[in-house]
Amino acid sequence: MQVYRWQLHMVLSILHRMTGLALGAGTLLLAWWVLAIAAGPDAYRLFQDFITGILGRLILFGFTFALILHALNGIRHLFWDVGKGFELDTVRQSGLIVVILSVALTVITWAAGYWIAGRF
Repeated sequence: MQVYRWQLHMVLSILHRMTGLALGAGTLLLAWWVLAIAAGPDAYRLFQDFITGILGRLILFGFTFALILHALNGIRHLFWDVGKGFELDTVRQSGLIVVILSVALTVITWAAGYWIAGRF
């Protein structure tokens, strides 16, 4: 690895795998939510207390970012699967677009959620 210089496409490849694992782990949170609903008001209140706390919101924010990054990078990979976008400049540009859009769409999603909830 010491002969290689880190490049964006290498980081995105690793992040794609990591976000896939994070999304898999995030389904446990979804399962907790469903089970809490089924278990009754006390269990749901416990879930709500966790998810609305600082740690819960950080986890949800990370999950949102992971979902968006994984989806956008997956679309990029679909283009590669059909043989498009392998030129070095295109690989760099598409990687940068994925990163910028992932950050922007995550922030927009959370801002819209707060706006809809009337917390602004």
